[in-house]
Amino acid sequence: MAILLVYILSFVLAATAAGLLRRGRMRRADFSSLKTVTFGDESAIRPDRIASIASVVVIFLLWGAFTGSKLVPLHVPGPFAGETSFVYQAETGDGAVSDGRVRITVGPGGQLPTAETAGTDALGEVAVAVQSGRDKLIQLPGEARVVSVNGTGIAPGGTVSVADGTVSMTAKGTLSFAAEKGLQMEPIWLPSPEAVVGRFIEIMTNGYQNHSLWEHIGASLLRVLTGFALGAAVGIPLGYAMGLSGWFRGWFDPIVEFMRPVPPLALIPLVIIWFGIWETGKVVLLFLAALWVMTIAARAGVSGVKISKIHAAYSLGASKWQILRHVIVPNSLPEIFTGARVAMGVCWGTVVAAELVAAQMGAGMMIIAASKFQLTDIVLMGIILIGLIGFGIDMLMRQAETRLVPWKGRS
Repeated sequence: MAILLVYILSFVLAATAAGLLRRGRMRRADFSSLKTVTFGDESAIRPDRIASIASVVVIFLLWGAFTGSKLVPLHVPGPFAGETSFVYQAETGDGAVSDGRVRITVGPGGQLPTAETAGTDALGEVAVAVQSGRDKLIQLPGEARVVSVNGTGIAPGGTVSVADGTVSMTAKGTLSFAAEKGLQMEPIWLPSPEAVVGRFIEIMTNGYQNHSLWEHIGASLLRVLTGFALGAAVGIPLGYAMGLSGWFRGWFDPIVEFMRPVPPLALIPLVIIWFGIWETGKVVLLFLAALWVMTIAARAGVSGVKISKIHAAYSLGASKWQILRHVIVPNSLPEIFTGARVAMGVCWGTVVAAELVAAQMGAGMMIIAASKFQLTDIVLMGIILIGLIGFGIDMLMRQAETRLVPWKGRS
């Protein structure tokens, strides 16, 4: 929750600062700037590069701040480390109440100092060591029953706040101390940026699970591209047929609309039964992930062609083949490219599940294998690699769309 609130605040501050910097600057002079109506016109909206850079910088700064990274200047409060203590009152069997003190050293490691007792009238002083971010049961001398901590009464199941932490009592009456954890994330939950970079360099040099990093990435990339290509090769013609023929649409519409909301992960058991656990099953799963998206995109592209263009082509004597080639296909390409980008994203999101069973190589296999040993840095590294590769492919598809479909957004 703290990370989300800081991120929202950073977004608002960055947007405000960018707006103030732009005031007084010259407006851009391009086709979009000449439009009189821009609100609601998608073609007039261009990505704000300052916002993109600020977004990446803010995410990196938050990542470093909440993990104690040395790469960022500011950090949120981390777990308490140092010396602290509290006093307790215990009641003996004869009803007498005696005082004692617990001296606590909080820091990395976990070596416990030897317990010490002092005095004869008091219960004594106990010295314990607690690892940062962890709880520790405290063995008190004697068999007296603790009734209060720092003057505050405590019972089994109760908790008392003390300096730099909290003291709780178990059901059996044993005290437990928990040091303040702060807002920083433990490495097992979220490692620091330098830990992820260090693991990336290590795996790039030595490999992982008997294969190099490039072999893992190449295996996942080949599976995704193969599944996507097969899905596009089948889905686009099927979508065109459904958009042009009432019989095709009536026949395949129930199948497409039934399979569209079914997540690819739900198909894993069936794919394994039908195609086995090796490469064929993985490619088929990715093929099914892309098929329905491409079919719907092609069908929507055909349905979105303006009827006035069809009438104009017929009035000029065009045949059905010429209308398909020169009117329908060019006007449906923007929808198909949009569907292709969505399908590629779905395939990349499915590759981890596709490599869940019997995969020897792959970025998803790295993530799954590392998660079994709680190697969060490798898991995060694999996620980042998949995201970067997917982003790179999406950028290439955007460039291809710009060059192949320059008429997108224009009547």
